[in-house]
Amino acid sequence: MKIDNLPFGTTDWANVPETRHKGETGHALWRTRQFGEVRVRMLEYSPGYRADHWCQKGHFLLVTEGELITELADGRIFTLKPGMSYQVADGAEAHRSVAPYGAKLFVVD
Repeated sequence: MKIDNLPFGTTDWANVPETRHKGETGHALWRTRQFGEVRVRMLEYSPGYRADHWCQKGHFLLVTEGELITELADGRIFTLKPGMSYQVADGAEAHRSVAPYGAKLFVVD
């Protein structure tokens, strides 16, 4: 990722409109900003959320609240708590999110 031609700026995430995305169970609320090719999001997963797809997109992801379970297609499972993060490249390892108790995340992709 190269961040180019981006002047200093701030984001008040409370003023960024939410979009709702249904999961296999539960839902996700996204607040999204796009800066050239870089997408930055604040995500909130409802309790019981389970993604309805295996994601192939690369991300840098930080858990800010709650607990996130990340399942990889190869069967590995990782539990992330506040202050923990993961990173994965585009097309590297298919993954999906589960948030039994809900979670809030900061994601760059």
